[in-house]
Amino acid sequence: MNLSHLNERNQPTMVNVCDKRPTRRAARARAVVTFPPDVAARFQDGELVLPKGPVFQTAILAGIMGAKQTGNLIPLCHPIGLEDCRIDIRLSEAGHAVIECTAEIVHKTGVEMEALTGASIAALTIYDMCKSLSHDIRIAGIELVEKTGGKADFHRTEPTD
Repeated sequence: MNLSHLNERNQPTMVNVCDKRPTRRAARARAVVTFPPDVAARFQDGELVLPKGPVFQTAILAGIMGAKQTGNLIPLCHPIGLEDCRIDIRLSEAGHAVIECTAEIVHKTGVEMEALTGASIAALTIYDMCKSLSHDIRIAGIELVEKTGGKADFHRTEPTD
């Protein structure tokens, strides 16, 4: 099996994208934050405002900032200038925060890692902001939902929330 991030001497290497043509690339990732019932009950109108500020609004900003820093955080990940990044957070019927991060670019490499990083950082921010209410908060289900562009498209078929 040939692994893309190993060279002929089995040394780690960045994938060379010099000869690739830029194409439109998009990816959407999801993370789910579960709250104990007493914390979930504190959310009103889809938001919770704590002394640190509005939880979801802060998490959206943090997620976008995190997605933009992916190349600095993940070894061998190409640093790219995202052309679009959106974070959507909603409360599920069960009271879980469902975070979706969509990243887009016209480039030689994909944006799956940026979408996954954005969703993850948003989830971590929610945990950080809410941990004073409970440490029984869980981050689960961090996953790629879909990607388009590049060698092959991917669409997750089973629902996860």
